[in-house]
Amino acid sequence: MTLSIRAAVLAAACLFAVPAAVSAEVPLPPKPEQSCQRECLEDYVNRYLAAMRDQDVDDDLFADNVRFTENGIELPIGNEGLWATTSGLGNYTFYVPDVETQQVAFLGTVMETAGSSAAGAMRDPEPVGLALRLRIDDQGRISEVEQIAARPDRPLGDSTGESSSPFPATGEAVEKMGSPHPHFLQAIPEDERMSRADLIAVANQYFEGMQRNDGKGYYPFTDDCVRHENGMLAAAPVEVVANLPERPAFGRIQTCKGQYETGLKGVVTGIRDRRFVAVDQERGIVFAFAFFDHRPINWTWQLGELFKIEKGLMSRIEAIFIRGPYGINSGWSTYEQGRSEEIQDVR
Repeated sequence: MTLSIRAAVLAAACLFAVPAAVSAEVPLPPKPEQSCQRECLEDYVNRYLAAMRDQDVDDDLFADNVRFTENGIELPIGNEGLWATTSGLGNYTFYVPDVETQQVAFLGTVMETAGSSAAGAMRDPEPVGLALRLRIDDQGRISEVEQIAARPDRPLGDSTGESSSPFPATGEAVEKMGSPHPHFLQAIPEDERMSRADLIAVANQYFEGMQRNDGKGYYPFTDDCVRHENGMLAAAPVEVVANLPERPAFGRIQTCKGQYETGLKGVVTGIRDRRFVAVDQERGIVFAFAFFDHRPINWTWQLGELFKIEKGLMSRIEAIFIRGPYGINSGWSTYEQGRSEEIQDVR
């Protein structure tokens, strides 16, 4: 990120003004045209999911040195993690292609058939929430696979007890959303499109605003902002909120900005390893992986989250996240990057 963009965001945060859609950057030479455009990158996701379902590590699709992580742990590709248990594809599909970097991110679902224990009976197929990143190399093969699998709580052995989690099962809740809201799919007018760096700067304010929040920060949300977390409505406009009941264990839903001003104070002790892995400038969408540390209760949320940004403001947000051991890393960052709260533009 250039100094001018950093300065613009800091000024906006201090003055509570909307950041400019286009920063005063030094013009760069034209980017080379990439052969794999939007539809091509989206198709890589479809091919990857089918390969995972079929446990088929095809040399035509995957690089010889492909790296694979699931929930922050590097695993052999082909027979571990969801590669061992995926039995079908889900219906919810949200693609974020980054033509410039030849990466593509994805929020969606797959069906998993798993046992109740190491030797227990197999359960019926269940939807699993999936946050995914793929990198395509110069030979047109997948060289990096990073995914978060949000599985339902499952009892051990023959137990049939109800889940103790206050959240609904992520995969089931995401499936019920049906498809991404049409607003996500709308192209931003060309004369209003923001630079990659400016889009990332705005998305990063979501993390900056929440981290050590005192309710008096800079919160660049539209008035009609909507946020979903693990398929569950988490924030909505005033006219929607007024007609919603309180949620057990969570209270009343608020607006995106209202939560930051009154509710999300001191929620996290740090938000780190902020890796912005896909930017769709045409539609104004940024996808990031990050970690929300909760030191007093000794756990970390590991998440994949995307932001729709228009005229410097976030209008829609979706996330899939899981709870992990405190301090967990992504498996893709150095130790220093994993502890850092600075922006990482992953190219």
